[in-house]
Amino acid sequence: MPSSMTAASAQLRHIREQAKAGTASWRRKLIYWSGAVMVGIVAVGFAAIADKAAHLRSHIIAISPLLMLLVTPCGMALSSWLTVKWFRGAQGSGIPQAIACLHLHDFKTIDKVLSLRIAFAKILLTTLGLLSGASIGREGPTVQVGASIMHTVGRFMKINDPMRQHALIKAGGAAGVAAAFNTPLAGIVFGIEELAHSYEQRTSGTMLTCVVLAGVTAIAMVGNYTYFGHTDSVVPVGASWLAVLVCGIVGGVTGGLFSALLVRISRGIPGYAGRFIMQHPIIFAALCGLVLAVIGVLSGGMTYGTGYFQARESIMGTQHYPMSYFILKYIATIVSYCSGVPGGLFAPSLSVGAGLGGWIAQFLPHSTPGAVVLLGTVAYFAGVTQSPLTATVIVMEMCDNQQVTLALLASAFLAFGVSRAICSHALYGALAVKFLRSATPRRAQHTQPAKVMRDHASS
Repeated sequence: MPSSMTAASAQLRHIREQAKAGTASWRRKLIYWSGAVMVGIVAVGFAAIADKAAHLRSHIIAISPLLMLLVTPCGMALSSWLTVKWFRGAQGSGIPQAIACLHLHDFKTIDKVLSLRIAFAKILLTTLGLLSGASIGREGPTVQVGASIMHTVGRFMKINDPMRQHALIKAGGAAGVAAAFNTPLAGIVFGIEELAHSYEQRTSGTMLTCVVLAGVTAIAMVGNYTYFGHTDSVVPVGASWLAVLVCGIVGGVTGGLFSALLVRISRGIPGYAGRFIMQHPIIFAALCGLVLAVIGVLSGGMTYGTGYFQARESIMGTQHYPMSYFILKYIATIVSYCSGVPGGLFAPSLSVGAGLGGWIAQFLPHSTPGAVVLLGTVAYFAGVTQSPLTATVIVMEMCDNQQVTLALLASAFLAFGVSRAICSHALYGALAVKFLRSATPRRAQHTQPAKVMRDHASS
């Protein structure tokens, strides 16, 4: 009798322990899922206030285009001052910060870079930059914001395993892309190709779940839209594929030169100019703002902001922009990055690529103009980021067009090869190395930056 009672008691304890473990597991999952939903909500809110800033800028230009000669320098100077004084870690795109944190094991450093305070500042300062007329986007910053939210979730759950915490950061960044563009597949590919550089089974489930939940949240709030609308452009096999070759080469060259220049600038400018920038970052940001305002006035205001409307009109074929748009937007994006204000490169790069494709289309009468614009967009974007799969899937999903998938892939991979010949290191990886060197103690700098470079060089 006592032995049977002992066995029953042990069985009851075992059932209780299983129930307790199951409850804890579901509690963790619910918290993770809540974090993913929050990424979607914040991404939609970020998009809304960014659009408000763009509308306000349009009203200022409508009053007088020359007002931007005052608004842009002052806004850029204010953004730079706030970043330098109060929000270090919020500068730039946000993707390099997320990549850097995937190679850090010091939770104190990660807590600083991916804090909710920095995420909040990233949203406000990017919005300020868009209001001021900087050629920046919100998608890159959304990656850092998403990573910050999921990192905070992990810290709340008291996760001390770096691998599990890195999985949440990667999931948050991928969810940010999915929610920002309404491109869930692109979010997954971005997480694998740009953030992880591998497909790890133990972390893929977390990333997939976060991407789906963030994407569903965004759709529930704003509807199932396509970023650039819908296009039926096709690239039939034959003479039309000359556009694939031309766009791949030209996009790879221009994108590679853009990346090489930004990588070189990130490592420091020699001489008096470099010393001036280091000693007077706020004055330099104001000077960059003045240059942007002059470019904006010369372009009729087309180079301000993300370039979303110009890209959409080019892809839809409702408007044709001259070659000057591609050149001026290209320069404006470089100047905006050099200023050091928070803001991403995704949307401006897509717009520059669309302008490039529109310019190339006039020399290829046997190809559909809309299709050439898509090829130019994907080629230039792949040339800048050196992430051809992400570039292809983003453009394909944003235009709701699977008919051009093979042509997009061919153009993107050709551009990737050309760009890699010009710039041996992927842009975001190189920027992540710079960020790591400034964020980590000197004794750790010889290992972590080198690992990032190896990962991105082998991708």
